[in-house]
Amino acid sequence: MRFISFQYKGTQTWGAITEQGVVDLGMLLGGDLKQAIAEDRLPEACKAASASISAIRLDDVQLMSPIPNPGKIACIGVNYANRNAEYKDGSEQPKFPSLFMRTPDSFTTHNEPLWRPPESDQLDYEGEIVIVIGKEGRRIAEEDAYDHIAGLTIMNEGTLRDWVRHAKFNVTQGKNFINSGSIGPWMVSADEFTAQQYEDMHITTKVNGEMRQDDTTASMMFPFKYIISYCSKFFHLKPGDIIATGTPNGAGARFEPPKYLVPGDVIEVEVEGVGRLTNGVIDEPVSN
Repeated sequence: MRFISFQYKGTQTWGAITEQGVVDLGMLLGGDLKQAIAEDRLPEACKAASASISAIRLDDVQLMSPIPNPGKIACIGVNYANRNAEYKDGSEQPKFPSLFMRTPDSFTTHNEPLWRPPESDQLDYEGEIVIVIGKEGRRIAEEDAYDHIAGLTIMNEGTLRDWVRHAKFNVTQGKNFINSGSIGPWMVSADEFTAQQYEDMHITTKVNGEMRQDDTTASMMFPFKYIISYCSKFFHLKPGDIIATGTPNGAGARFEPPKYLVPGDVIEVEVEGVGRLTNGVIDEPVSN
């Protein structure tokens, strides 16, 4: 089932999308989506949504990031094998994942614009599949990792390319400009996927209708189960934590000349079985 966090008539709540529309599960069950995940109430939420005869039109709600209040947003870098080759630096495939963190306010949501900041004209796109953690754990075995997934969502992991090179050992600056990326539109619950789907899931990114990224998770050097196991060695993974799993080749920086995003561009990231995340681009509004 597709679960969302949203605002309706000035109230922040959460719900599910059914054939009738959006069912307000915050009104029916209380709490928020992160709490429902933590309390293992998604099966109850599915039943409540399916049984409800009252629904709101999807067009009448303001979508938020599926988990507006994640404890962690961890991002895996350079995870597709051909993405490593794309750097053209002669390096061997990495033995372990690269990882960096992002803040919640570095993301907007579906149908809201990415902001190109005045400090850079090198805003780039990165389509990614995102794991939402459902069950807490430390030192999770790979064979148990899928049991810790609450669901999947989509990320455009927007990056300011010149700012990821401001320092020698990190990329944090270029990954955390306000509203430079997006997450959404919803989280599809884990019961919609099989292990085989996790391991061969199609992802594409289009800019203004032009295909830029097109790959499957079968190309990942570090699949979902390894990422969860690896991260749980040092993190205490908790319900609602978010892990972005890396982007395929085809980011704008890798073209000659580079194809960075400009105001008016439209980016669509589509993930098989999850949906499509769409965002435009504007220059960051000037604050007074």
